Amino acid sequence: MRRMGRRSLMWGAAGAVAAMMTAGEAVAAPGPPARPHRGGRAEGGEMRGVWIATVANLDWPSAPGLSAAAQKAELIAHLDRAVALRLNAVVLQVRPSADALWPSSYEPWAQCLTGVQGKDPGWDPLGTAVAEAHARGLELHAWFNPYRVANHTDPSRLVASHPARLHPDWVLPYGGKLYYNPGLPEVRKFVQDAMLDAVSRYPVDAVHWDDYFYPYPVAGQVFDDDDAYETYGQDFASRAAWRRDNTDRLVRETAERIKEVRSGVRFGISPFAVWRNASTDPLGSDTAAGVQTYDDLHADTRKWVKEGWIDYICPQVYFKAQRSGQAVSYSVMLPWWAETVRGTGVDLYIGEALYKVNTEDWPADELIQHMDIAAQYPEAKGHVFFSAKVVEEDPKGVMTALARRWAK
Repeated sequence: MRRMGRRSLMWGAAGAVAAMMTAGEAVAAPGPPARPHRGGRAEGGEMRGVWIATVANLDWPSAPGLSAAAQKAELIAHLDRAVALRLNAVVLQVRPSADALWPSSYEPWAQCLTGVQGKDPGWDPLGTAVAEAHARGLELHAWFNPYRVANHTDPSRLVASHPARLHPDWVLPYGGKLYYNPGLPEVRKFVQDAMLDAVSRYPVDAVHWDDYFYPYPVAGQVFDDDDAYETYGQDFASRAAWRRDNTDRLVRETAERIKEVRSGVRFGISPFAVWRNASTDPLGSDTAAGVQTYDDLHADTRKWVKEGWIDYICPQVYFKAQRSGQAVSYSVMLPWWAETVRGTGVDLYIGEALYKVNTEDWPADELIQHMDIAAQYPEAKGHVFFSAKVVEEDPKGVMTALARRWAK
C-alpha cells in the first residue's frame, strides 16, 4: 500500500512546461551542500518525523484550488504542529503523480494545488516549505514517487504537454492507474532528472521514496512490459530478475547522482515492511505476508541496505505489536530490520501507522508499545508517522502522549 490500508489513495512549470526538457538533457549544475537541519537532534540522534501526503489532497492542501495564502497558511500550521509535538522532520510529498510542487523544468504543476494540472499556483510550495521548515529547525525530506503517472488510465486527462503524452510509449495502464515503464532506460533517466531538478534547486535534507516501484499485484491483470523485456531482458534468468535489476539500477543510479547534484543530501526509502517470508527464503522474516517486496514489487530492499546504496531505510511496520493471529507483527519485523541494518552504516527509522488508531481501532497504548519495543534495539534510530492529517487529529491522544514522552 503506501500503507496497506490506503493503497487505493496513493497511487510547472509556470508557463515553461511546453519547453519541457527531454530525457537526455541534464539537470542544473550542482548546488551547494545541503545544510543539515536536525531539529535539535545530534548527528545520528532520534528521528521523529511525519509524512505530509499531497496526492489526492490527502493531507495538504486540504482541498484543490485554495488561494496561495490559504495553502501556505495550512502548510505553516503543519510545520508548527510538528514543532509543538517535538517532531524534528517532515517528509513532504513533492512529486505525487509525475507532476511537481515546484516550478519544474520537466513536469507540470501538480493538480492537488489548483485542481488543474499544469496551472501555476502563484507561489513555490517546495521552496517555501524548505525555508519555513529550516527556520523552525525541522528537516525537510522531499518525497517523490518515481513511476506513478496518474490514478486513472486516460492519458487525455493529463495536461497536453505532460511527458506521458509526449512519450506515450513510456506509459502502461495497470490496475486502474497509469505508470511509467520501469523497464525502459529512457524512463529511468527521465524520472531521475525530474526528481533531481528539485535537489539542484533547493537545499532539501533528503530524497525520500515510499513503497511504489513496480505496482502492487492486481488479481487478473498483467503489467504488459513484454516489449521492453524482449528488448532489454533477454540476458536475465527470468522476467522477475530483470525487473529487480531495473529497480536496483534506479536506486543505485539515483544515489550516485544525488551526491553529484548536491553533497550532503541523504537518500532514504520507506518500503512495505516484508522483504520475504522465511518460508520463501531463509534470510526472510518469520512472517506469512501476502505481499513480499522482493517477489511482488521487484524491490530488493534488503540488498539496498547491504550494498549501502541508501542512507536510511524506513520500513512501514504497520502492524500491531504482538502477533495475536496476525501474519505479520511489529515484534517480529523490528528485530529483523535491526539485524538487517546492523554494521551497514544505513540508519533504520520505523514507519508508524498512526492512522490505524482510528481505522482499525488500535488501543491508545499501541504505539507506546511500539516505542518500547524499538527502544530495545539501538539500530532503531527513530520513527516517522503517517500522516499529517492524523497527527492533527491526535486520535486517542496518542501524539500528545508521545510528545510528553519525548519531553522527558
